[in-house]
This record gives sequence, C-alpha cells and structure tokens, in this order.
Amino acid sequence: MTAKDASAVSLMQEANDALGDSAELRRRLDEQGYIFLRQIMAKDKLLSLRQEMTEVLMEAGWLVAGTNPMDGIARIDAQCTEGDPEYAEVYHRVYSLGHWPEVLSVMEQVVGGSVLPHPQKIARLWFPQYTEHTTPMHQDFVHFQGSFNTYTFWAPVGDCPLELGGLAVLPGSHKIGKVREHHFSLGAGGLAVDESELTGRWLSANYEAGDALIFPSLTVHQALPNYTEDRLRISLDNRYQAQGEPIAQHMLDPHLTGVTGFNWDACYAGWQSESLQYYWQDLDLEVVPQLSRWGDQGFAEALSLARDGDERALYQLRRIARRDPESERGQQALQLLHEVNV
Repeated sequence: MTAKDASAVSLMQEANDALGDSAELRRRLDEQGYIFLRQIMAKDKLLSLRQEMTEVLMEAGWLVAGTNPMDGIARIDAQCTEGDPEYAEVYHRVYSLGHWPEVLSVMEQVVGGSVLPHPQKIARLWFPQYTEHTTPMHQDFVHFQGSFNTYTFWAPVGDCPLELGGLAVLPGSHKIGKVREHHFSLGAGGLAVDESELTGRWLSANYEAGDALIFPSLTVHQALPNYTEDRLRISLDNRYQAQGEPIAQHMLDPHLTGVTGFNWDACYAGWQSESLQYYWQDLDLEVVPQLSRWGDQGFAEALSLARDGDERALYQLRRIARRDPESERGQQALQLLHEVNV
C-alpha cells in the first residue's frame, strides 16, 4: 500500500518512555523496525540551525525575496533535486552539522555501546509542487551498504506536518532479513522496491522540530509528497553504527561529492574548530568497497525504459548527461538520447 497522501498513513507510536533503557529500545526496533522520539533535541537549537540554512537558501535564490527565510517560502521556478548541479551547489553550503551529545546518547542506547557517526551527513531540501521527485519506497542499505546494523536518524529542521512531506515507514518490513529487489525510479537515490511486494499500513507523524525517527537499513520507508503550495521541506539524515561494524568506503566521503567534486577540505574551510574534522581517521575501521550492483541495475532499467519512450527515464538520462557528460554513464545517456532524437 503506497503512501501517496496523508490519508494513506496512520500515526507512529512514540518511544520516549523507553529512553534510558537500551534493551527496550532495541527490542522495539527489532519488533517494529523503527522508533519515533519526540523532542529529544532542543527546539531552539534546531530553529537556530534552520535560520542559518534558510538564510543561505534565500541568498541562493531558492526562497521568495522579501519573505522571512524561516518560513521557507520556496520559489517554484528554482525547483531542483538531488543529482542536479544546482542542488549540490546550494546543499554543500549548509553541510557542516555538529555531533550533538543528545543524539549520540540515544544512538549509543540503540547500538548498545560506542557509536560511529558516519562522516557522510545529509541535508534534504525538498521543493513543493515537485511530487514526481518524492523519495520513493526503498531500503537504505542499497545506498549506504556496509552493515545491516546501520541506523538512519532522520530529523526535520522545523515543524513538518504530514502535508509537508515527512518520512513514512512500513513497520515490520525489516524482518525479511535481506535486501529486496530495487528498480529505477525518480526521487532521491533513484531506486525503489516493487509496491506489489509490500503489505501493511504506512506510518508517519506530524513532526515537530526536535523530533527524530530512527530505523535500521532494511526498513522500507519513503517520503510523503510535499503537497504544500509554497513551503520547502528541510530535514537532516545522519547514519550511525556500532564501532566495529563494517562501513562502506563511499560513506567516508561527503554526500553528492560525485556531482561537484566537493571534498572535506572544502567542507571544513569555514569551520572554527578542528575537533570534528577527519575524526574517523583515528579509528580502526573495517572499510569495505561500495557495491555498484543496485545502481547499475537501476541505470540499465532507465536506459531500457527510455528506449521505449518512458518520460521519467528520459528525464533522468537528460539530468545525467547534463550533470556529467564525460562519465561512462553520461556518454551512454547522451548516445541513447541521440538515438531516440530527444
């Protein structure tokens, strides 16, 4: 059952009563495939971060001039999404996020010991009236890999009611114990599981600043569409795992580094402190290669669909060709677009 609008979801159970009880938090994660926590981060800290981020977005022309940046009133003609060069150029200016003690405390309870925050941290910036690019239903493992025992910590930067497009999870979907087949899709990550293989009712929430949703890498989840008229949805994705679990090589790089060549030196250029810079390099990590099988399959499907005139696939190939025309995929995209004369 897909979660195309707020009427298709039920509300998640809150787990604040289990805070401080590591065994109970892990039991609920094992049973439900998620834990939802209210107000575990100071709201004023989240709103201060939102102020910084929205001021950058206003300067970049993503928000309507003359409005309060904190309101996040988006310029519809500035629409873009992950994978577009315009997105990456703005995105990396709001990349520097701290390791907040209250977050690390919760994640230590979740993993039952010392926790490794992934160096790759993600800010999600989603435009309204752009629902065809809503993040599709998927498992995170196909993207960050490494270990099944890796957890996503998702938090809205500002209040996020259902209509603004927060995350929805499919409870119990992690119990399959393996990576499901994923296929080409628009939206962040470009991969989706087959809706016909899923059962159950989607769960979400009217999120508030300070809330967090935590789930393991096999839980099927998706974003709800941003059905607001003009509001940008801003959120943070951080990943955590127990120290000692394997981590994929690409998770040691900045997000979207392949789009612009953005690196850690550029990320750290404006930082006032060196305390969190390259923190993982002093740890004894088991680093494993990134697997390309899921991305390769999705791209092959996009090529096949584009040959048959699928507009979603053609759109994706145009983006790839524009973004990275000299790469192998860029060359393949350009060749196919030429063949079909678009």
